[in-house]
Amino acid sequence: MWLGIAGIVALICAVTWQVFGRYVLNSTPTWAESLALLLVLYVTMLGTAVGVRDAGHIGLESFLVLAPEALRLKMEYLIQALILIFGAAMAWNCAYLVHSVWTYRLPTLGISEGWKYVPAAVCGALMVLFSIEHLIALAQGREVEPAWQ
Repeated sequence: MWLGIAGIVALICAVTWQVFGRYVLNSTPTWAESLALLLVLYVTMLGTAVGVRDAGHIGLESFLVLAPEALRLKMEYLIQALILIFGAAMAWNCAYLVHSVWTYRLPTLGISEGWKYVPAAVCGALMVLFSIEHLIALAQGREVEPAWQ
């Protein structure tokens, strides 16, 4: 949670500095926009992984509530399995993308282009872990409690 808050604060600072530079100093800092876009990726991907952990994703809740218990359980298994597969594919392909563009540089920040794809790879790996956690909880007949409760 604190990492997400720090990312949003850094994002606000970067955008504020960009606006200040553009309209007050009449000299737009070139790095501010690139940094803001990079921070948006990190905050968004972290939020996505947390959403999977807290079961805040779209899970067709209305169908699950109306379904009989046996069917509901099978549907929950299916949902978690699909999230696991998607997360694994996302982690694998984004890690490959990080590797393939690592030698390129973002000219405005002077860092590797691969840093743009690291958060998606990490998010995919976290989605896999959180899906496994949900599958284990389902097998044990309990629900995973959201971290915010």
